[in-house]
Amino acid sequence: MKYFGVAISVLAFCLIFVFAVLYAIYRAAFSVPRKKTLDPYDFPKSEKYKKYGKQMKNLVDGVIGIPYEEIYITSRTGLKLYGRYYETKKGAPLQILFHGYRSNAIRDFCGGLQLALKSGCNALLIDERAHGKSEGKCLSFGIFERSDCLDWIDYSVKHFGKDIKIILVGISMGAATVLMTTEFSLPANVVGVIADCSYSSPEGIIRKVINDMHLPEKIVYPLIRLSGKIFGGFDIESASPEEALHNSKVPVLFIHGDDDGFVPYDMSVSNYNACASEKYFLTVHNAEHGVSYLEDTESYTKEVYNFVKKVAGVSVNT
Repeated sequence: MKYFGVAISVLAFCLIFVFAVLYAIYRAAFSVPRKKTLDPYDFPKSEKYKKYGKQMKNLVDGVIGIPYEEIYITSRTGLKLYGRYYETKKGAPLQILFHGYRSNAIRDFCGGLQLALKSGCNALLIDERAHGKSEGKCLSFGIFERSDCLDWIDYSVKHFGKDIKIILVGISMGAATVLMTTEFSLPANVVGVIADCSYSSPEGIIRKVINDMHLPEKIVYPLIRLSGKIFGGFDIESASPEEALHNSKVPVLFIHGDDDGFVPYDMSVSNYNACASEKYFLTVHNAEHGVSYLEDTESYTKEVYNFVKKVAGVSVNT
């Protein structure tokens, strides 16, 4: 009986230890530092991004000066989600913009928001779940976020009118989110998608980062996946942009820098090849992750304007 008690104690200790390790992994991969996502001036610190610092600051300064309306909705999972609505003209096509992993909406779209408004669209700039002013305890690499995207679409149709034309726009994880949304039966209001530097699957980008960190992928990846299932309630292999695009029925503009050191350029190529709908691709030479607009503003602007005009039929505000 004594040895049985010892065995139970050891087993309990081992289980507690395993769960503690899994929770630490879950926090490292899926939690969001709230303060960081509230600061639009929290720019990347690496050498590759330093040359864009002044340009980004000027663009953020410009965005902060644009008046907007605060909007809150409740998601189908019960979270209070936050967005900023910018209007150029009542009834104009609407761009709904989704930022990246552990990022800030204003920072990520310091150029994209102004581009959206100048293209003749209104804009709804979203704080993704667990970021900024939106509720939530974790991100899920687009698994839960794609449902939030559907909720923002539903809100927009109800609030701005049944004839509103909607373009979904995303960068990095936000791009993966809007691409994953294309697998659903979207309302006819959604006329296009713009995806800037998306990964092809949550699994693929997580495995890539594990290898970048020189960690044992065969051990670490299953633990990350399991931690998401246990503590987040989602499976990172349950959806992917590449799979979703096989069912896409809306035009998609893919954008990616060919010097992206975080999300490989080839991932957007895979997404493009999988896309079953009308599609376009802009390669921005020498652009690192998330800075294609900053690296080649002229080409980026021209491609986006042409796409918006094609799918939404609006003229550019110059």
